[in-house]
Amino acid sequence: MTLRSILLGAVAATAFSGAASAANFGGWYVSLEGGANWVSDSDYVANVTPATATYSTGWAALATVGYAFGGNWRAEFEAGYRDNDIDAITPVVSIVGNSGSLTESTLMANVLYDIRLGDKLSLSLGAGAGMDFAELDLVGTLYNASDDDWNFAYQGIAGLNYAIGGRTTAFINYRYLTVSSPNYDLTAKLGPLVDSDDYQKHTVTLGLRYALGSPQVMMDAPPAEPSAPPVAEPSGPSRQFIVFFGFNKYNLTSAALRVISEAVIAAKETGSATVVITGHTDTVGSPEFNQRLSMRRSNAVKAEMSRQGVSASNINTNGKGENELLVQTTDNVKEPQNRRATIDLN
Repeated sequence: MTLRSILLGAVAATAFSGAASAANFGGWYVSLEGGANWVSDSDYVANVTPATATYSTGWAALATVGYAFGGNWRAEFEAGYRDNDIDAITPVVSIVGNSGSLTESTLMANVLYDIRLGDKLSLSLGAGAGMDFAELDLVGTLYNASDDDWNFAYQGIAGLNYAIGGRTTAFINYRYLTVSSPNYDLTAKLGPLVDSDDYQKHTVTLGLRYALGSPQVMMDAPPAEPSAPPVAEPSGPSRQFIVFFGFNKYNLTSAALRVISEAVIAAKETGSATVVITGHTDTVGSPEFNQRLSMRRSNAVKAEMSRQGVSASNINTNGKGENELLVQTTDNVKEPQNRRATIDLN
């Protein structure tokens, strides 16, 4: 697997996902994660002798501080530490033996794109670049030798996220990290000059992310707020009915079902030729997310009207997102009466 293939996969997945908004929160966040780290076999030139090092499974710990832009994109700074033992160096490097350890500290800047897979589940794809501080320690029967080196590093990232609370997300991440050709001078301990090829590493971690800004958009139970009107009577000759929804929800409540049943009865009694359902949202969340949420609301109402006997071919649906507010508010305001779908009988 190469970084190029990971990034191409990320681009492809992003393209097929459309503009699916997936951010569970907006603003600053922090995260901690830990797990396993694998280093691919490394080819060295020790003085003039080619050698290959193999590594055992190690461990990794990472911490990030980032910012979610309220839609799909996040940017973050990452600090990491990885530790792997050297199983063997073939042939033996000079007189310092054929075992040791490789430890690394990284400072990376990452950009990630989140793709919503459900109300709580999302996929993250991203890439990062920064610096890697690697320390090579060789252990022998007569001498030990060690040296360190700073080098450029870059990585591809893929992860699955699951919202477990208003501000907290559990996640699993995979990173494919490449470090550019570190070099070590071990001559002070009678060791060789070691020129290495690129390090290539695979890191799998479990972690928790905590939002310092606004709470997650999708929640099982919305926070306490003024309740929306349970029903709405037809308003004049236009024969309009209004269905209200919970915060960032598109499921139909018992009150909503009563309104839809009244609209179905009216449509059958008057022989309406067409039914127009228009979804709306409040101003919490990105415009792209709210546009999709408004369509989900209108489609949910259409499905129920169709189930109750109105021909689906006579029902037209559309979504206005946060563009036509019933109650005018500023951005990021939870207004119950704006979370609605209107049913117009023509």
